[in-house]
Amino acid sequence: MQALGKVNMARQTKAENTKLSPLDLESRGRWLGHSTAKGEMLGQADFKQAPSYVVEADARERVRLNRNRHFRRMIPCEDLTPEPGELSPRQVPEGFIRPPKSDQTSVPEEY
Repeated sequence: MQALGKVNMARQTKAENTKLSPLDLESRGRWLGHSTAKGEMLGQADFKQAPSYVVEADARERVRLNRNRHFRRMIPCEDLTPEPGELSPRQVPEGFIRPPKSDQTSVPEEY
């Protein structure tokens, strides 16, 4: 459905027509066949022991986030945060002299 929306939106704006690839235009004629095949595949391959999940793909960033969150929630896990411990006292440097910062290549602090 996304490909159809992209083509229809692009046709409304003449400047956008140049952004349509031949594959975009070809996909319009094949959309029904692909959708039918997807439905048949899911009907045969989706069962309780090994479900097939469909991710709505209208916005790429949300697709990635939703997919990752879904799979992370499916994996049983426990909190592995270690208990806070005590730090040993810091060593006293004897004879150690830190090199000057001007001799180091550093990543700029921007945030």
